[in-house]
Amino acid sequence: MHGKSSFTDQIEETLIAFLLGVMTLVTFTNVIVRKLFSNDPPALVEFLGLENIGLWGGELTVFMFGWLGLLGASYAVKKNAHLGVDVVINLFGTSARRKLALVAVAVCIIYSLLLLKGAWDYWANFANLPGTDGRWFPLGFEDKFRGKGWYEVESVPNPAILGWMEGVFNDGDAYEKMPRLVPYLVLPLSMALLLFRFVQAGVAVWQGKTDRVFASHEVEDEIQELQDQMGDNE
Repeated sequence: MHGKSSFTDQIEETLIAFLLGVMTLVTFTNVIVRKLFSNDPPALVEFLGLENIGLWGGELTVFMFGWLGLLGASYAVKKNAHLGVDVVINLFGTSARRKLALVAVAVCIIYSLLLLKGAWDYWANFANLPGTDGRWFPLGFEDKFRGKGWYEVESVPNPAILGWMEGVFNDGDAYEKMPRLVPYLVLPLSMALLLFRFVQAGVAVWQGKTDRVFASHEVEDEIQELQDQMGDNE
């Protein structure tokens, strides 16, 4: 289904690996600083600006955990890891199974489009961008919208690398905390990736590379286990 590995094949893996690494580092540092240096942090901790990590480390970890969950949806489509119930489609021949799979993937694509529209409309105002017109599907962009680029998170400080956002989204005023548009970016990003993966799945079905969107992995595992047991008995 995916063929030779490419950048698009590795988007989720790269982001998930990065998030897991940062989550582990932040959590470990948080514990060390709070338990060992809560009263008198050394100069290195102060130089790195980590003396208050106990205040913002938890919120940052929650944001990254949310990113993991949302990105995991498209990653599971790519890896065919979502649970599937194929007891009905297994009653049909290959041609009928492909047609049913195309119907299923079409429903998934429509659903992903709805999610993408809602995700964009929610995130866009935090980036001073217009939401979309249309109740269900985008029919264009709003002429008037209320920019919320000045909204900040509760406690995570704004890193220096994101200082350029102040002139773009906050009229040049400094952010005391990270702008909310940064962690919320995962909403349209993850839904766009989910749509992309379902389109890939649909192409694979159309080309005859598979006859279903998701397989029933639990059944496959049980069958394999039964075959292994029968082989051992022989």
